Amino acid sequence: MTHSACLYHETPSGHPECSDRLRAVLHALEDEAFQYLAREEAPLATRDQVSLVHPAYFVDAVLKAVPADGFASLDPDTHLSPGSGEAALRAAGAVVAGVDRVMAGKARNVFCAVRPPGHHAEPTRAMGFCLFNNVAIGAQHARARHGLKRVAVVDFDVHHGNGTQVMFEEDGDLFFASSHQMPLYPGSGRPNEQGRAFNIVNVALDPGSGSHEFRQAWDNTVLPALEAFRPEFILISAGFDAHRDDQLASLALIEDDYDWVTARLMEAAGRLCAGRIVSVLEGGYSLPALSRSVMAHVRRLTGLSPA
Repeated sequence: MTHSACLYHETPSGHPECSDRLRAVLHALEDEAFQYLAREEAPLATRDQVSLVHPAYFVDAVLKAVPADGFASLDPDTHLSPGSGEAALRAAGAVVAGVDRVMAGKARNVFCAVRPPGHHAEPTRAMGFCLFNNVAIGAQHARARHGLKRVAVVDFDVHHGNGTQVMFEEDGDLFFASSHQMPLYPGSGRPNEQGRAFNIVNVALDPGSGSHEFRQAWDNTVLPALEAFRPEFILISAGFDAHRDDQLASLALIEDDYDWVTARLMEAAGRLCAGRIVSVLEGGYSLPALSRSVMAHVRRLTGLSPA
């Protein structure tokens, strides 16, 4: 699920969250291995759908801040260009439509190749390259439209998904788990941040951590907590910036780690929620590493990887 409008959210020259990221992902998914991958255009999320997690006044303020030309800045890292409003609504709309496809039985699972990313966006604050919180919108849409009660978001981006945590921590029927480097932006995500109903799980990884530490974090902490929560739907904040070649942080994952964690999540989803997964692109700033990692992730989601 993607849309060309997501390429027209421009950022200033040299900014790591650039449109070439999505071009690299889309090019990777043109590989012959993905010839049977169903491809659909993301619709525009409605104002009401975005307002499931962001107050309407905030949604309006972000969209009104979109400039007619040049750039506008919401914080030192988060910028708007003339195409940003449509891109943000298409990114959120991809997740909403992905949830609808899976719930209707029209897809086993969905990968949303979109930008801007979303997991840093808090209810009334755009930050960390993120405008609207795409996965949180999808989670609340699953509840509002499809009558689900218990929805989980798991996040393996190298940065903590502070926005998703803030949106979920007061609601015990929502679950958020994250592995991430610490110390690192945005500074949240300590293990003692557990939410009102112990529905928040954070595993902080030391700089330099690699495959062993990452897999231990998921096998020993994240996946058991996910099993105990027993979600009816799983969304993935799929950031690939924990890769060893990514310069924005200092973890040392490789493509096999993304294949591995995707397989583990699919196994859990098969036991817990009829295999329902929607995965959403977050970070990843080394274009070659991003391309290879997305290929590993989507290959596993589609069942193209060997068991």
